[in-house]
Amino acid sequence: MRRFLPIVDGCSVEDGPLRTIRSPFDDSFVAEAGWGDDALVGRAIEATARGARTMRDLALYTRQEILRRTSNLLSLRTEELAEIIAREAGKPIRHARAEVSRAAVTFSLAAGETSALAGEVLPLDVSPNGRRRLGITRRMPVGAIAGITPFNFPLNLVAHKVAPALAAGNAILVKPASATPLSALRLAEILGEAGLPPGGCNVVPCSARDAGALASDERIAMISFTGSAEVGWGIKAACGKKRVCLELGGNAAVIVEPDADLVHAAKRIAAGGYAYAGQVCISVQRVYVHHSVRDAFLACYLPEVEALVIGDPMDPATDVGPVIDDDAALRIEEWIGEAVDAGGALLVGGGRRGRMVEPAVLADVPGACRVVVEEAFAPLTVVQSYGNLKEALSAVNSSRFGLQAGIFTTRLDTALAAFDALEVGGVIVNDSSVFRVDSMPYGGVKDSGLGREGIASAIHEMTEPRIMVVEMPQPAA
Repeated sequence: MRRFLPIVDGCSVEDGPLRTIRSPFDDSFVAEAGWGDDALVGRAIEATARGARTMRDLALYTRQEILRRTSNLLSLRTEELAEIIAREAGKPIRHARAEVSRAAVTFSLAAGETSALAGEVLPLDVSPNGRRRLGITRRMPVGAIAGITPFNFPLNLVAHKVAPALAAGNAILVKPASATPLSALRLAEILGEAGLPPGGCNVVPCSARDAGALASDERIAMISFTGSAEVGWGIKAACGKKRVCLELGGNAAVIVEPDADLVHAAKRIAAGGYAYAGQVCISVQRVYVHHSVRDAFLACYLPEVEALVIGDPMDPATDVGPVIDDDAALRIEEWIGEAVDAGGALLVGGGRRGRMVEPAVLADVPGACRVVVEEAFAPLTVVQSYGNLKEALSAVNSSRFGLQAGIFTTRLDTALAAFDALEVGGVIVNDSSVFRVDSMPYGGVKDSGLGREGIASAIHEMTEPRIMVVEMPQPAA
């Protein structure tokens, strides 16, 4: 595969150092990626600041056309982009194809949302001093945005920052994950083909140290970050007056009520707990099952997990590929061992071969173990039993995270009780916590983040309201 170079001000940067990107599956060579230093980050910030002025003046229909062309180009290049994702991230190819499809939808949705960038006309004579005055509001772009993205959805999570930023009339500088920069760099090229003005989207892979200017440079008006809670809250602390949107980690839970369809629940939880080796921030990690149906649920669930195919991400039959690196694999092995040593039962899997970790099901794990309280980001789930719904809701809420949760039940009152009580950004009924449609408001509470993604919600975060007050002339005598 060819070199993938940083894009700054609409041009490929050819004079910088290169890094080799290797497959997490077998360490095979994938490509070379151009790498930025603090000087290139500074150039990219300047280009983004200039690009923000250009994007602000771009007519809505022009933004729509660029976003729609980008969506079409992504669809036409599904196989190329899916192969890049599968090779750089170790994501099974069929999941990588789905990610490209979602990215195309993300840009299409953003094109549609440009038509909703309307304000309001407000009568101000609700107050005596507002007589004969009219208020007109508009949402204005914030300007230059920095997007910092993780490895696990290296195309679509970039799209979720780039597409709404451009739709709203902002420019954006993307720092992709160091392990998976290729699809973000390819997206920047595609945006250029679609007619995006220079500086509208700049992409520079770089170290976390060199990216520090994104928080300190006053020309960056907003940072949109997706990644770990520790890094995200550290960025917020460093940002001062900047606007910040954080989509952080989780240890998502699902509840299985005694009236649930256990076969359906088992299938959806297995799919939601192990897709992309569990390296999804809303991946099912904790499974709370009513004690009266625990054994019946496990009889359905364990065969679903055991049937998952582990192997080469490029094989369409593969369900579970490698975790991203050796450190992740060793950490997962350690956490599983800790849970077992503390008295938990390992019901299925858990073995490790290099970066391949067998899908694991643990049960009855003490609540202080890291597989319960921290974000595992791993192909594992922990099954615990409960006595009543109040107890289950309390267990879900005991986490410091609050991104999404699921509940399986046939009762509307139970679903509504969960919706009211669960301290999360989203409650999914009769599906797992991993369910997401790209138009949904998406984000969390507590340590799971601040603000919301999802196209319309992200555009709201990336704009600010402005009002003009007009005094109407006195009526003629």
